[in-house]
Amino acid sequence: MKVTIDNIEIEVETGTTIMNAARKVGGEIVPPAMCYYTSLKGSGGKCRACLVKVSQGSTADPRPMPKLVASCCTTVQEGMVVKNITSPEVLETRKGIVEFLLINHPLDCPICDQAGECDLQNFAFDHGRQQTRYDFERRTFDVINIGEDIKLHMTRCILCYRCTMVADQLTDGREHGILWRGDKSEISTYIQKAVENDFSGNMIDVCPVGALTDKHFRFRNRVWFLNPMNAHRDCPKCSGKVVLWMRGEEIYRVTGRKDQYNELKEFICNDCRFENYDSKNWLVEGPREIENESVINANHYEEGTKALPKELFSKLNNEKWDNF
Repeated sequence: MKVTIDNIEIEVETGTTIMNAARKVGGEIVPPAMCYYTSLKGSGGKCRACLVKVSQGSTADPRPMPKLVASCCTTVQEGMVVKNITSPEVLETRKGIVEFLLINHPLDCPICDQAGECDLQNFAFDHGRQQTRYDFERRTFDVINIGEDIKLHMTRCILCYRCTMVADQLTDGREHGILWRGDKSEISTYIQKAVENDFSGNMIDVCPVGALTDKHFRFRNRVWFLNPMNAHRDCPKCSGKVVLWMRGEEIYRVTGRKDQYNELKEFICNDCRFENYDSKNWLVEGPREIENESVINANHYEEGTKALPKELFSKLNNEKWDNF
């Protein structure tokens, strides 16, 4: 069926959402997403960041939809006309959504490990207001450990539910979730039970803000000072395809490989993520091109690494690393 988004007409399969239809085109017409995640069933419809205006419902019923709709969970219809960045109403609404998300979110970007690759930072920069109108006291929570490798900063959480969906859909059992209601809602473990499953580290990767942090990487370095390297290993639990964030010869953290929408292409296990910080355990493929918009791209590190001799990567993969 045919759908028009910001004056661009495309053909998509039946059942495609407006969000995924826009992603087929790419570029600026793709609505922002803070809670939607392609590989997580049931995600979307919570942050309202992707609201768009449907000025024509379909060819059969050309009436406009009376309110803005969430593009991540609204399917396209034949002849639908959608306005995203061409609608002043949508752009003004997103300013309010950013302001709403920042009501309780602390502006601690200078010390947050997510700085430089934070979806909320990008969203606020593109659509935010210059100042808040909120005069009340913000919610505050103590920083807690929810497992051996993960630390939770609930003050930064925007309740996107991604981490709970990872636990629901990727692991055998969920040990944490949303407690309480309304402005008291928070992510926590129940009955003091820690998150201890083989794929729990993926909750860190799917978190769009700095609420869930890697305890091994906390405060150790800034992402724009590190060189992301594609690498892989033989792993019986997952694909073993990761990104090694290195500075010189040292591995500072290990993450999954994300696409241009900051979504993981494949989930990785905790053994790959937390237990292999020795480069001898990895086959380094070479520098990774960061597909999503990020301050990391400002370094253009790949131009320098492309000029490095091939012998360097063979040494990175050499079993006699101690002699290098």
